[in-house]
Amino acid sequence: MCGIWALFGSDECLSVQCTCAMKIAHRGPDAFRFENVNGFTNCCFGFHRLAIVDQLYGMQPLRVKKFPYLWLCYNGEIYNHCRLEQQFDFDCQTKMDGEILLHLYDRFGIKKMASLLDGVFAFILLDTANRRVHLGRDTYGIRPLFKFITDNGFLAVCSEAKGLVDITHSMATAANIVPFLPGHIEVFDLKLNGKVESIQFEQFHCCTQEPAHAAYDSVEKLPTGVDKETVKSNIRRLFENAVRKRLMAHRRIGCLLSGGLDSSLVSAILVKQAQAEKLPYPIQTFSIGSDDSPDILAARKVAAHIGSEHHEVNFTAEEGIQAVEEVIFHLETYDITTIRASVGMYLVSKYIRSKTDSVVIFSGEGADELTQGYIYFHKAPSPRAAAEDSVRLLKELYLFDVLRADRTTAAHGLELRVPFLDHRFTAYYLSLPEEMRTPKDGVEKHLLRDSFKGLNLIPDEILWRRKEAFSDGVMSVKKSWYTCLQEHLESMVNDDQMEKAHKTFPHNPPTSKEAYYFRQVFERHYPGRGQWLPHYWMPRWIDACDPSARTLSIYQPDKDQ
Repeated sequence: MCGIWALFGSDECLSVQCTCAMKIAHRGPDAFRFENVNGFTNCCFGFHRLAIVDQLYGMQPLRVKKFPYLWLCYNGEIYNHCRLEQQFDFDCQTKMDGEILLHLYDRFGIKKMASLLDGVFAFILLDTANRRVHLGRDTYGIRPLFKFITDNGFLAVCSEAKGLVDITHSMATAANIVPFLPGHIEVFDLKLNGKVESIQFEQFHCCTQEPAHAAYDSVEKLPTGVDKETVKSNIRRLFENAVRKRLMAHRRIGCLLSGGLDSSLVSAILVKQAQAEKLPYPIQTFSIGSDDSPDILAARKVAAHIGSEHHEVNFTAEEGIQAVEEVIFHLETYDITTIRASVGMYLVSKYIRSKTDSVVIFSGEGADELTQGYIYFHKAPSPRAAAEDSVRLLKELYLFDVLRADRTTAAHGLELRVPFLDHRFTAYYLSLPEEMRTPKDGVEKHLLRDSFKGLNLIPDEILWRRKEAFSDGVMSVKKSWYTCLQEHLESMVNDDQMEKAHKTFPHNPPTSKEAYYFRQVFERHYPGRGQWLPHYWMPRWIDACDPSARTLSIYQPDKDQ
């Protein structure tokens, strides 16, 4: 997890522009480098480092003797770098996983390079010999990347949009800051004056396709057939492999544990794999909530069962409300459910950074989208509709849950790892018959639960625990966190403002005082950037005016809560 920033064809003195790079310093607290590009006086890179792999040669932009004309600035982890090095007999000069990008690019070109990477990444690759700038981002956009380009070809790129908002340029029209689309690469022609022109933009991988790197994976070909036992065995095998490959780190590994199915499975398998790999420390798990919250109680049971070193972070509604402003600043969104769920994750990340030495943090993100875990899936009109909505949610993860997970952890210099979004695991799961993936017997994520039944990995009551949104489960059933938030914000926005909301904010007009307040805070930090959010996250196939599952007519809490 790092912060990357680059300019090509800057209209302003670079020493003035580079102050903008400091806005993402939180992403890499270990070191910072700012470097001009030889021969291109108006092009430069900025890099904030969080040292996870190769303490000696991990600084960027990365350059190696074999390719003196290649400059790489990237944020991510490539889990199959050793395997690719052996497969193609590359002569790597560092232990840094990112070096594999240079060798793959040299041999196969940019598109095949990106498709062979098993991991999470956002990269800027400059080839001065061929005068090309390449951008790329992983399939789900787990690592963030934003760009702006002016009409005269000045390109600016950054891990977070906040590093681009104050960059100055000579054009009269404002440059539009946009998220770089996940699963895509873009190639720019680099002019002699440092300006660029886009010459190629295409998708290299979609979540429904088996990834190209599967051919070189440690899990060989899986048994085919869709009988229940074969499928369940394949799910277990791929998921355990997804956790195992993510153990690659020179820093301590921990895990977020909400006590829900997803984070509990990740934690249990992580503890098991860490013992098998003989890691020299116990896995720390972290949960957050108020004293009587369902999440805290459930996480406690799981931690005791799996034998993790468990930490509980208590927070009050008042502390949560106080954190909202800085949470919105880090998120760069005003989406309602994203902000609600981010507060707990932001506060637990703050605790991890200040009170422990865990830096690499595993989490359960992506499972709900992949395995139809949201309660509204019970109302899907058909298995086909449910399967299509699952893919839609996965493609939009970079706007919602993945955005939340990255920004709340990165705000405190932590690196997030999400095994549920492993390329092979998701491609296999999405290839299964639509009927197999729907909720069964009134239980969502039935196939996933059933795959781990009878193994005693986690307590049975957790394996079959109903879905509870993170923003709901951190407080008691009697009073949700979002209710506390709404009550507090009731006095912050008046009725007159609500009446004019459609005129004040014509794009995504807020329909509640809570949403209005979030938008106000967002506009204070990022004025006129409302288009960054194309639409609010909302349940489908059901009459909903709030994203919380607890407001839906089909919501039923567990009896023991």
